Amino acid sequence: MRTSTIIAIDGPAASGKGTLAKRLAAHFGMAYLDTGLLYRAVARDVAAAGDALDDPASALNAASKLDAQSLDDPALRGPLAGDAASIVAKIPQVRAALLEYQRSFARADGGAVLDGRDIGTVVCPDADIKIFVTASDEARATRRHMEHESRGETIAFEKVLEDLRRRDSRDKERNIAPLEQAAGALFLDTTTLDADQAFAAALLLIEHARRRS
Repeated sequence: MRTSTIIAIDGPAASGKGTLAKRLAAHFGMAYLDTGLLYRAVARDVAAAGDALDDPASALNAASKLDAQSLDDPALRGPLAGDAASIVAKIPQVRAALLEYQRSFARADGGAVLDGRDIGTVVCPDADIKIFVTASDEARATRRHMEHESRGETIAFEKVLEDLRRRDSRDKERNIAPLEQAAGALFLDTTTLDADQAFAAALLLIEHARRRS
């Protein structure tokens, strides 16, 4: 019987789920995993091998040899890495290869918070708390545009919005583990919330959920 709490955070790009998940993990003293980094790392390694991101054999090879110690690579944090990740994430063999790693992490002593796009639906469908975080397309694009500007990158807002919507489409329409709100997941719209407000709102949702259980 599992004794540690699992909190699953899902949502689209730039919804604020990563920031929220990290803060919840720190608040509750749990381990934290940004599962998107796994797919970003696979995409990085496929590209480094000179192969196409949608090459199943190369992607599976990269996933099976993935070094968890390389997940702190700063190159994995940019939006381009996220876009590449959504391509390899469509490959069923890659998702299968990374599934057990994620589930093993979720069983960590002391509990764990995982964020991604299929945590509550596939990776940890029995999670104690599930939260689906989202925001309007425009709000998410504004956040991503600000990230570009903070790095000194010049890109039109319209291009950021277009790229975001294209990635959303890939994530929602893939045949394996599409992005969707898990059954029983708490819904959190961060369109008008800053990071502190989103964190406070999530704590209230979790408190109410625990009272009902």
